[in-house]
Amino acid sequence: MFGAVRFARSAFELVWKTDRRLSLYLVGLTLAAGGLPAGIAYVAKVIIDGVTLAVAAPGPAQRHIVLQFLGLELGLISALMAVQRSLAVADALLRVRLAQQVMELVLEKTLDLSLADFEDAGLYDQLRQAREQATRRPLSLVRRALTALQLTANLLGFLALLAAFSPWIMILLVAAALPAVLIEARFNSDSFRLYREHSPEARRQEYLETVLSREDHAKEVALLGIGRILLGRHRHIFEKWFRADRALTVRRGAWGFGLALIGAGALGASYAWVVWKAMLGAVTIGTLAMLLAVLRQAQNATTELLLVIAGMYDDNAYVKALQDFLRVPTRPANTATSGPLPGDGLRFESVGFMYPGATEPALRALDLHLPPGTKLAVAGRNGAGKSTFVKLALGLYEPTSGRVLLDGRDLRDWEKEALRQRFSVLFQDFVRYQLPAMDNIAFGDLAHQGDPTRVAQAARQASIHDVIRALPQGYETQLGHWFEGGHELSLGEWQKIALARVFMRREADIVVLDEPTANLDARAETELFEQFCSFGGQRSAILISHRLAALRAADMILMLDQGCCVERGNHDALIAAAGAYAKLFRAQFAGDE
Repeated sequence: MFGAVRFARSAFELVWKTDRRLSLYLVGLTLAAGGLPAGIAYVAKVIIDGVTLAVAAPGPAQRHIVLQFLGLELGLISALMAVQRSLAVADALLRVRLAQQVMELVLEKTLDLSLADFEDAGLYDQLRQAREQATRRPLSLVRRALTALQLTANLLGFLALLAAFSPWIMILLVAAALPAVLIEARFNSDSFRLYREHSPEARRQEYLETVLSREDHAKEVALLGIGRILLGRHRHIFEKWFRADRALTVRRGAWGFGLALIGAGALGASYAWVVWKAMLGAVTIGTLAMLLAVLRQAQNATTELLLVIAGMYDDNAYVKALQDFLRVPTRPANTATSGPLPGDGLRFESVGFMYPGATEPALRALDLHLPPGTKLAVAGRNGAGKSTFVKLALGLYEPTSGRVLLDGRDLRDWEKEALRQRFSVLFQDFVRYQLPAMDNIAFGDLAHQGDPTRVAQAARQASIHDVIRALPQGYETQLGHWFEGGHELSLGEWQKIALARVFMRREADIVVLDEPTANLDARAETELFEQFCSFGGQRSAILISHRLAALRAADMILMLDQGCCVERGNHDALIAAAGAYAKLFRAQFAGDE
């Protein structure tokens, strides 16, 4: 219970920050809704007793008093209805605002995560749980806390009415409701545990849903005929989880029914006691009617209060998961925007990297200096460490040994935005933004996203300008088929769009092209390599490609094998050395691979 109060406080602080006026409105209405039922019950007792007196001793004065209290009763009932309706309105408005607020907190947290964090399955499960429950759990906890406050106000009012008769009845009702509440809390705990255990499998289901429903998977799924297989796997995961959930639900229902009988027995005993006292003449008819109504409401309020507290425990588990995710430690923000050795370029000093859970390093003790204006090519078979090298060079990974420096400063010490501005990158798995063509290119340099001339120049460099001009709305054409009116491009055209983003950032010191010709035709490939060769002055370039013929123009070629640098030098020197590079080059030239 203390834990429920602690997490309710955290959730209420979040609600308070979201909308203070609505929060105060919600608390005030909740207190009003809690106090009115006891008043309604008491006024009903006065009316019944007044009617009894009016029958025994007829007179206009007594009837007038009864009618006055009847008007008061109707007013209290109308007020309760207005309060309940206002509570529903406030709850609906606050739910929408709070859902957006919490979702923004979750998404802002993701912006602080590193690439390694996203590749951590455990942390990714935390992200999924936080995102999935963000829209309802915090408000649910606050609403339950307010409901507990309302029910407490109800009970205090009922207790005041019952105290004159017998306070032991309240003790009996609480004692009878307690076992059911403890069992409910236990089942809430089991339910959350099942949810946490199912989370990795639920992500597998979501992935299978993506494969079966996305257009970029549809053609291969159809041609391979694997749709039914994947659907069967989706169903298997559901059935495995459903069996556990069904067993929990059945046990919960059986225990709930059995313990509810205890509460019904306690209520029956209380009724019998009140009726017996009435038959002995110890209470009036109005008091009897009031007690019968209050007993039922008191038992309901007691059970609901304890169940609300048990539900708060359930919400606590989800809110705690949200807080745990928001507290995931991230690298502290740095403020360095330059290095102590301007113009030194990029350096790798004994850099090694091992993926979590791996038994062998992906990169081993690499030393490298890339002075400004150098064109570097990285070669090697699949799995040689080329992509790892790129991510380390960009600061997306932190070395597990050694360090990467830019202008003499460790990449870990740079301010994120300042470091980002030094690079312009085309990834092999580039993003196809389902947005207008203008945005797709302008995202390459946000400082100039409002400059259509610069966007068009970048598109010309990437040989995609004419294609965009021919689209229905030109640069304002929605790309992709996800939204209505979208225009789909070929994979090669999408790659040129991504390449235009690279050319958009002209001030970048280092251009990184990771397999930039994978989807391009021979002519486009030739044009791109001409662009690569044209980089001059202080602008460096890093090219990663399986096509070794494309690397001839590089000032230096780095040959990787199983994470190690086995050779380095220009194309002619490596061919003359007749080593791994020369062997792979001749095999490609001969068409062997």
